Amino acid sequence: METVVNFQLLQTYYNNKKVFVTGHTGFKGAWLTSWLQLLGANVKGYALNPEYSECLFNIMKTHSKTVSCIADIRNKKKLEEELVSFEPDFIFHLAAQPLVRRSYFLPAETFEINAIGTANLLEGVIKIKNKCTVVIVTTDKVYENKEQDILYNETNVLGGYDPYSASKACTEMVACSFRRSFFDTGKYKDHQKTITTVRAGNVIGGGDYSEDRIIPDIIRSLRNNHSIKVRNPSSIRPWQHVLEPLGGYLLLGGFLNSKPLEYSGAYNFGPEPQDHLQVKEIVEMAINKWGSGSWDDMSNNSEVHEAGILKLDIGKAKNKLNWQPKLNSLQAIDWTIDWYKKIIHDSSENFTLQQINQYMAL
Repeated sequence: METVVNFQLLQTYYNNKKVFVTGHTGFKGAWLTSWLQLLGANVKGYALNPEYSECLFNIMKTHSKTVSCIADIRNKKKLEEELVSFEPDFIFHLAAQPLVRRSYFLPAETFEINAIGTANLLEGVIKIKNKCTVVIVTTDKVYENKEQDILYNETNVLGGYDPYSASKACTEMVACSFRRSFFDTGKYKDHQKTITTVRAGNVIGGGDYSEDRIIPDIIRSLRNNHSIKVRNPSSIRPWQHVLEPLGGYLLLGGFLNSKPLEYSGAYNFGPEPQDHLQVKEIVEMAINKWGSGSWDDMSNNSEVHEAGILKLDIGKAKNKLNWQPKLNSLQAIDWTIDWYKKIIHDSSENFTLQQINQYMAL
C-alpha cells in the first residue's frame, strides 16, 4: 500500500513556502532542512553553530541555499525579529538541549533552553501577521514512565524522571498553554495560527555524532577497532530511522495547514510494536551490518538514571494521518550503517539526498 509520505503530496504543501526551522544545525534539523530543500521550500534556519565539525549540517552543500541565522533560542528579541521579518508559512521547532545525560550536569540550562526557549518562540509567533502552522518537536520521554511493558499514547500523563525528560514535558505544557491562551482553535479566523506537538521514538541515522547516543558510540568504536561500551544493554526503546518521524512531521504540518481545526494537538511517531528492541539487539545488528566488532556490558558503571523500558502507541498517527513506518528496525540499521560506510569512501551529501528520495518512493 502506498503511504502518504511521498514527494508528490509533500511538495504540494511545501514547494515555494517559507519554512522557519529552529535547530537546523542539529542532527534531525539538518535532515529536515535537506528534505525541505528537495521539496522546493524557502528555508530559514535559527540555531547555534553545530557542535561537531563532521556533522551532517557541515557536510550538506545544499544548506548554502538556507538562510542561516546563528543565534540562541534564549535570545527572545533576536528570535522575534527573525520570525517576524521572515513571515513563515510553517515553523518546525527542533532547537533543544537533547541529551539525557547532559541534562544531569546542566539541569537549569536544559529547562531554560527547552521550556523557556519554546515560550520565546511562541511569543514571537503571536507577532506574526500571516497564517502560520507550528510543529513543536518534543520526545517519547515526556510521559510519566511507569517502567512497565505498556504503549504510551497521547492521553497518558506527562512527567519525566531526569531533567531532560521533565523539560520536554514542560515544553508540552508551554505549547498547550499558548494554544489555549493565544491560538484557540475556536478563534482561528482571527489569529490563523495552529500548533501541534510531536513525540518521536529513539531516532537513528547518518550524520549523528552526538555524545552519549548509541549509534555515534557504535560508529566511533567500530572505526577505531574498539569494543563498544554499552551502558544499558537491556533497556528497551522505540527505535526508528530519522526519516520516519521527519516524514510524519512534514505530513502533519501539511494536513494542519490545510485543515487547521482538525489536526491540532499531540502525536506520537514511532515504530511498530515488534521494533521496540533492547539496546543490545541494536548493537548486535550494527556489528553484523558493519562486518566486525564487539561490545562490553557497562551497565554496572551507569552514573545516572535512564529509563529501562519505553514504548510508544502510534495508533493516532496511523488512524488520523494514515501515516505508518516504512522501515523496520533492521532496515533502519542497514540505512544508518550504509551512510557511515559511505562517508569513508565517497561523498555523503548525494547519498543523504538519495536516501531521502528512496524513502519517499517506498
